[in-house]
Amino acid sequence: MGIRVHNTLSGMKEDFVPLVDGHVGIYFCGMTVQERPHIGHMRACMVFDVFRRYFEYKGFEVTLIQNITDVDDKVIEKADERGTDYRIVAQEYADEYLYASDLLGIKRSTFYPRATQHIQEIISLVERLAEKGFAYEVDGDVFYEVSKWERYGRLSRKKLDDLISGARVAVDERKRSPADFALWKASSEGEPWWESPWGRGRPGWHIECSAMSMRYLGETFDIHGGGVDLVFPHHENEIAQSEAVTGKPFARYWMHNEWVMLGGEKMSKSTGHFIPILEVLQTYEPDVIRLYLLSTHYRSQIEFGEERLASTKSALERLHNALDLEGEKEDVDSSTLTAAESDIFSSISSSRDSFDEAMDDDFNTSKAISVLFDLARLCNTVHKESLNTKLISAAQRSMKDLGSVLGLFETKRGDPSDALVDSVMKGILDVRRILREEKDYRAADLIRERLIEAGVRLEDKPEGTVWKRK
Repeated sequence: MGIRVHNTLSGMKEDFVPLVDGHVGIYFCGMTVQERPHIGHMRACMVFDVFRRYFEYKGFEVTLIQNITDVDDKVIEKADERGTDYRIVAQEYADEYLYASDLLGIKRSTFYPRATQHIQEIISLVERLAEKGFAYEVDGDVFYEVSKWERYGRLSRKKLDDLISGARVAVDERKRSPADFALWKASSEGEPWWESPWGRGRPGWHIECSAMSMRYLGETFDIHGGGVDLVFPHHENEIAQSEAVTGKPFARYWMHNEWVMLGGEKMSKSTGHFIPILEVLQTYEPDVIRLYLLSTHYRSQIEFGEERLASTKSALERLHNALDLEGEKEDVDSSTLTAAESDIFSSISSSRDSFDEAMDDDFNTSKAISVLFDLARLCNTVHKESLNTKLISAAQRSMKDLGSVLGLFETKRGDPSDALVDSVMKGILDVRRILREEKDYRAADLIRERLIEAGVRLEDKPEGTVWKRK
């Protein structure tokens, strides 16, 4: 059996068949960087990281595109609040997001395109929509005319008449319909702008993802997705504007993860109802958070809570304890096993099939993780009953191999703050290396002096700089 995925567009599980044999193209809607990243953002990022890892495990080459929305009403509002430039705000939160992703063992995406880097592609796409009669301009703003797209609402299963009747009273009266959405926005005083055929302005939110996904993956590609809150209006609008231009199907499979809840409410940076992920990482090591998030199927909501994380920490310790048992490293010779040992060896050998069966069924990480615990139990049984310890090593190898597909057992164990320190020091050493390459030795030496004061000694070696606590 091949991989089956739940397609939001059809509402059903479907056999996954890539557009190009042996290759999977994925576009994941990343973060709008107007606030600190929280555990809800990291769940979405981790879900698509696991999709990518499993496809690669099954032999596919994967191109994973994750956008960063770095200019948008909310980013501009946050910059105004702080009295700074929107680019500073966007860069600060984008850096924190990628930093947290690295700490959690999330593999870097193939590309991280940003809206501000693709203005010309966006303008070109809006022009094509206008030429085809799907867009109209009013006072420097360009709107998509939803009524022109007959299949609008397919993804979210919303009816256009209902959307129009349910529109807010304070709707923009310049629009031909309350459901129409902005492709290009005329910039107000003090806002960022780019020259366009409609005057100085900036992109609407939805158009950037259509432009960038087609730029990197083509007009039709395999998988598009993100959090379930993006189904409407963001992804619905992406389909409308993309397919109206190309006349082709946009994404073939739409995949969405559910929310992380906090006190029964969705975590949301716009309402301030969230806990920054770096604060969680100060208390819990990355694998605890990863195991916690992946223990629930991605299409189910998950409640954030200290008790749940503490329970997950204990569960992770059981896995680590099994991995720490000593066993002979040689391969198992099945002809020398007792009946009890043969049963255990058979269970170890079939673990990969059980794991694959779970993951093939719409990436059921919850069931896949249960396979790891079964292997840990087998390790403990061999140890307690003084059986052939080669079986321990065999089970451990399977645990590590299958765990790596989920991104487990890859980050440093121990005090969670150690991972933060390691990542911070890596960044400091990268800055110092660049300063030395630019022959700014005074600044580089100042970094060394400050680190010595903080109890950190640097050693410059031919292969690079290492650091040690004094």
